[in-house]
Amino acid sequence: MKSFSYERARTPAEASAAVARDPNAKFIAGGTNLLDLMKLEIETPRRLVDVNGLKLDRIEPTKDGGLRIGALVRNTDLAADKRVRKDYGVLSRALLAGASGQLRNKATTAGNLLQRTRCPYFYDTNMPCNKRTPGAGCSAIGGFTRSHAVLGTSEACIATHPSDMAVAMRVLDASVETVRPDGATRTIPIAEFHRLPGNTPHLETALAPGELITAVTLPKPIGGHHAYHKVRDRASYAFALVSVATILHKDGSGRVALGGVAHKPWRVEAAEGALPQGAKATAAALLAGAKTTPQNAFKLTLAERALGAAIAEARA
Repeated sequence: MKSFSYERARTPAEASAAVARDPNAKFIAGGTNLLDLMKLEIETPRRLVDVNGLKLDRIEPTKDGGLRIGALVRNTDLAADKRVRKDYGVLSRALLAGASGQLRNKATTAGNLLQRTRCPYFYDTNMPCNKRTPGAGCSAIGGFTRSHAVLGTSEACIATHPSDMAVAMRVLDASVETVRPDGATRTIPIAEFHRLPGNTPHLETALAPGELITAVTLPKPIGGHHAYHKVRDRASYAFALVSVATILHKDGSGRVALGGVAHKPWRVEAAEGALPQGAKATAAALLAGAKTTPQNAFKLTLAERALGAAIAEARA
């Protein structure tokens, strides 16, 4: 690990300004992903700005009947919150499907959204990776691709986004609140927060340099049956080959988002009109345009079957 300086921020704007001034600075909160990347020297910040003291650790009701989740709310606390379990069950289930209990005790809401891909070529510093070194090339293309994306890929990157929580946030239509170095705030719809790789896979979110996430807001509950089905190689502590987040109503209508298939949580609202017709019709629309390899083509069938299981669960 490279040496670095450490400091504690006193306000969100101060933290944002400190990181914006120094391109070699990073925020740190739970550190469950960043510290691993620093040990491997994939991330080599020379300055860490600790945001743990910013009092962004509360879950509060909003005026329109939703919930505002502070950026520093730990994954364990969010999954266990009575309001989340009652009205946003898909979020609680997705959180509990991710990582281990020890990691969830440290991991934060903002950090979960910002965690980086688990593409093995990204972690292998002996292999070219456009996400790690822009312009270096993508070793995954033409390599072993069983875990890689089948939707929204580019000639520069076929990595997937690893977060379970982000898939649930996408199906719930959450919004991300931020503060900029000048103290200005803005709200980013979750649909616009994560980026597809294009020619710049190293740019993964809509955040500007130094922009700090302060909260995630959930809209008023919409009812329905909430489910999160995650298919993975191990029963626990493994990332999704495919995951399906659903909110389904008794008339068959609803919402669906996928994880493990793209560079971002994958939702196609137009495909949701096919939900009353069942999993096959919905998957056909949701997965249209997929580009597979012989090693990851199984993800299309897996996604349809996982969606079928969620629909059957809702109808039972």
